[in-house]
Amino acid sequence: MNSSSPSGVLSRRFPPETRSAPLARRFVRSALRGVTPEMVDTAELLTSELVTNAVLHARTEVEVRIWSHEGRVRVRVGDARPDRPLVPREPRPYAGTGRGLAVVEELASSHGAHVGEGRKTVWFELWPKAPAPPTSGWESIPLCGRTATVTLIDMPYIVFRAAQQHGDEMLRELLLTTHVEEHAGVSGPALLVANDVANVINACMASALEEAVTGGVTMTLDIAFPLETAPAVDTLRHVLEQGYAAAQLGSLLTLPAPPHVRSHYQWVLDQLVTQLSGGPPTAWTLLPGVPDAASVELTPWDAGDVEDSDVPTVAADDDGRIIAANGALADLLGWQTDELIGRPLTVLIPEHLRERHRAGFTGLRLTGRSRIMGRSIPLPALHRDGSLVHVRLHVRSQEAVDGRTVRIGQFMPRATAPGEDRPVSRSGPGPAVRLHAGAAAAPRAGGEQAARSWERLSLLADTISALSSTLDLREGLRRVCHVLTRRMAAWCVVDLLDEHGDAERVCVVHREPQALSAGVDLGRLPPVSENARGPLARVLNGAGPLLITDIPSPDQAESALDARQLRLFEQLGADSTIMAPLRARREVLGALIVVRTGHDDPFTEQDALLVADLVTGISLSVDNARLHQHTRNTAERLQRSLLPRLPHIPSMEITARYAPSSTTAEVGGDWFDAFTLPDGDTAVVIGDVSGHDLNAAVTMSQLRNMLRGIAVDCQDRPAEVLRRLDLATLTLYPHSTATCAYAVVKGLPNGPWEVHHSSAGHLPALLTYPNGHTRYLDSASGLLLGVDSTLPRTTDRAPLPAHSTLLMFTDGLIERPGESLSDALDRLRRHTAALARTPLDVFCDELVLRLGAGSTDDIALLALRPTPPCT
Repeated sequence: MNSSSPSGVLSRRFPPETRSAPLARRFVRSALRGVTPEMVDTAELLTSELVTNAVLHARTEVEVRIWSHEGRVRVRVGDARPDRPLVPREPRPYAGTGRGLAVVEELASSHGAHVGEGRKTVWFELWPKAPAPPTSGWESIPLCGRTATVTLIDMPYIVFRAAQQHGDEMLRELLLTTHVEEHAGVSGPALLVANDVANVINACMASALEEAVTGGVTMTLDIAFPLETAPAVDTLRHVLEQGYAAAQLGSLLTLPAPPHVRSHYQWVLDQLVTQLSGGPPTAWTLLPGVPDAASVELTPWDAGDVEDSDVPTVAADDDGRIIAANGALADLLGWQTDELIGRPLTVLIPEHLRERHRAGFTGLRLTGRSRIMGRSIPLPALHRDGSLVHVRLHVRSQEAVDGRTVRIGQFMPRATAPGEDRPVSRSGPGPAVRLHAGAAAAPRAGGEQAARSWERLSLLADTISALSSTLDLREGLRRVCHVLTRRMAAWCVVDLLDEHGDAERVCVVHREPQALSAGVDLGRLPPVSENARGPLARVLNGAGPLLITDIPSPDQAESALDARQLRLFEQLGADSTIMAPLRARREVLGALIVVRTGHDDPFTEQDALLVADLVTGISLSVDNARLHQHTRNTAERLQRSLLPRLPHIPSMEITARYAPSSTTAEVGGDWFDAFTLPDGDTAVVIGDVSGHDLNAAVTMSQLRNMLRGIAVDCQDRPAEVLRRLDLATLTLYPHSTATCAYAVVKGLPNGPWEVHHSSAGHLPALLTYPNGHTRYLDSASGLLLGVDSTLPRTTDRAPLPAHSTLLMFTDGLIERPGESLSDALDRLRRHTAALARTPLDVFCDELVLRLGAGSTDDIALLALRPTPPCT
């Protein structure tokens, strides 16, 4: 539109106050007398929207200029803030703000904006009939001053839109609410600063989005942001926190945002502050401490996803009305799918739980918090016939492209056994296929969509089966790759990260094994940089899944890591690929890479979503395997830390061994001890606390320390020491029981020696003579500790010749399933007899190797051998 003023123009100025919008509407109506009522109504509406925008965002005097001729209407709304750019937005039916420019786009015959000398003008025209006006649009207004680039890595686009919408709605209400300080505790100046910087952020985001590809779950944005507005970001953060608190208290009409939406906006603001001050970017997918969001929660909600799911699923809006349900849910609860649409969600909930449901649903809307969101809760659902169906309910929030927040509920029948009704997967090698291939083999009819759903479930089942078919993690991953190369890819790669963040390529599997005859590089990969922008580096930092249909050449690599991957692409051929992070508990464990060559159809967005589902299960298996190994190592270190150091006695050799169970990752109650008493005698102990957990280990440590104190204090017969220990156990650990064998070796440095011994329910010590004869010291056995301290205990003694071996051990050394105790003890006799003259270290090691290989329990043993100095 020509910026010059035509003849007959009417102009009026309005103050930067909220009352200017209704004043401008009246001005338009009075200025357009003689124009058709429909055009007057439209002009009045559009002018009101533009004046409201100017009052809220420019906060300067607003000038409205109106001209009409031959039924055509032209309106210009100007303000004195040319540095405040327009932020046109895609219209969203449920949006609370951002509709002004969208309404102008929709209703005006022509529209636009331009910047003049110290002014910004937004205009529109209304034409009653043809000819059509010239094309028009919003003029991009450049940012003023110096800018810096802020990179938002792996931003979930749908969550960003929800966060932006909610932040704008809250700021708009705070600006239009009178007595702001009373309602939200936010000062007027701070609110104005926050609103200004929010507008700048929105404008910068809109500009960056125009240059970005928004396909997929996440995206990475490079945003030019003015440096001069950086300090105001902290003010915006403070205002939003105050507004959120006020919304939770019900002081605002704007409802609190869901936790993941609120956290996302905080992340955006944190990234602006951090990067503008010179700090590095942090990907959203690696942000610690934010509410977990599965990949499905980061994609736009689609009713088709509910309808296509084989899991009984329902979707409800913010009012608790059912907006989508699938056949599986209808079948489970006795309804027709169409009958459920529009009904309150409470029709699926038993009467006695409905009030609790209403309270929880209302609390979620009003506070943004939920005690069940993201969890699986066992409860009964209501069948249409009034009976109860026991299910596990899993509820999550998901954002829709139209601006709604949708609550998704999955009803998993608790009576269904794991693996029941599992689709039968195909077997045998075959070419890579698209997701809908093999639909003819699907067990259910229903067209291409049903076939695709069956294919997806079948592939998920096959990968889980491959992982669970072996205890070796790397072999399991190779088997998964074999499944994927038969079903959807030409070749497949798995890389894993260790605890130091170093990457290792653990397997490369090709559909045609001869393709790997030239060999591929496995093992350590080049370092992974946190700021690297190449695809593999980004995936190993948590981005993705990334769908790449244009494979660059190796000379375009941005790092040594990506050069290594691109050379592999070149070596084996790659037309398209999906790279997905293996991620569990907000930690990146590695990457899965599936590749198709030019002989296959390229990967699509649907394939990327399938791979996102696949890596969820794969990541869980990898994480569980690592967690088990870490827990087992930690348990073993803890157990060993609780074991004592053996004393050095010139006339005695003392050796001990401890071997944790190979089938458990828990600490146990096996223990041994050896120490010198004040009178110079040597005490040796072995025991086993009942149980195989942390409590058993703690009790074991306490019993060992108590026995040491009792033995050193009283220096009495072993039976008396065990009696006092039994009394202490009953008093301090009334719910614990334990076995214990205690012996004291007496004698001069050159002998002879004698062993005084007593047992509290423990296996007898074994004495092996140098000539191979053996004898169990089983004559002083008594009840185990922690049962009855009043029963008598006995002490016996036996000679201990030089170079004979006294062996004390726990049951893990000898006990085997299905074997009698006498046979186990006899087997131990034979082994010690054969080892009678071997060095004591060899004696102990051989016993553990020969007898402990098949043990499913912890093994502890303590061996003592008198060795006179003169020999």
